[in-house]
Amino acid sequence: MSLKPDNSHLSRPTNNAFQDLRTAQIEDDGDRHDRANLSLPHSVRDFVRDSVAANTRRAYASDLTHFLNWGGSLPSKPQQVAEYLASLAETHKPSTISRRLASLSKAHASATETNPCKHELVRATMKGIRRRLGLNQKQARPLLRDDLFAVLDRMTERPKDIRDRALLLVGFATAMRRSELVALEVEDIERVERGLLVNVRRSKTDQDGRGRQIALPFGRTRHCPVKALNDWLTFSQVRSGRIFRGMNRHGQMLPDGITSEAVSLILKARLLIANYDPGCFSGHSLRAGFVTSAIQARASTLKVRQTTGHRSEAGMSKYVRIADLFDEPAVARLL
Repeated sequence: MSLKPDNSHLSRPTNNAFQDLRTAQIEDDGDRHDRANLSLPHSVRDFVRDSVAANTRRAYASDLTHFLNWGGSLPSKPQQVAEYLASLAETHKPSTISRRLASLSKAHASATETNPCKHELVRATMKGIRRRLGLNQKQARPLLRDDLFAVLDRMTERPKDIRDRALLLVGFATAMRRSELVALEVEDIERVERGLLVNVRRSKTDQDGRGRQIALPFGRTRHCPVKALNDWLTFSQVRSGRIFRGMNRHGQMLPDGITSEAVSLILKARLLIANYDPGCFSGHSLRAGFVTSAIQARASTLKVRQTTGHRSEAGMSKYVRIADLFDEPAVARLL
């Protein structure tokens, strides 16, 4: 890899293992570099790369680049890592700082170097940051069923409306993560007597690709997810590959599927049209909204987990807690 004015930090000494890790991550972003000097054979390097999800590799690469641009070096010393964390505390949330620390830790572990992130100085620095800044993260507001219907009611039969109606309804009804939703292909849909079976081939908590199925029954309301999806497939004439494709401003379909970020943008745009404040919502609001709405409708947590893929009720606890807040609160007996 040649040095340029904007990557001069790469001239700092690093061992081959760090360079292997960094190069593999950079290549994942599409910037192909000369592999001739890599110490690992292709077969081993490819399997190591595939042991981590693509999104995670991109996050690692971004975090390492940020650390190096700040002035860090690989391998690092505990004091340098602690100083880096302290500088982040001025502008970043504890969750972001924790993630970047985890990326540094992973980099050192992968390079079989002494891990400075495990040092007591670094641990104490991170503990102090959490105490000072707090751990209460701002959660995306769940898009409840009635709110979703208000958004859908504003849609017409324009091409983008047909696509977005299917996207939002399927995203809500299956409670899939954004990455799962945009990866959905025609081949993943199985038609059965009572609706559709949706095959999720891989997910955030299933990197080995064991897969799972989600039942998508015919709806009982004016907004049926099965009908919405069928309408989109009929209109778009998509016969294979990604179901949800990009569209230009003229409503013409593009060959590539939409991205995870596009789900958030589409949802926010639709919320704005329906006179909601989009700043309170994100792409995760569909998944959160399904869980909260289902719990409020007295659906069993077992049935909810069959849809969401949560392995235990602990993972759903925050949604259940929100749903229970207005379930016969004590003050209702007083005022």
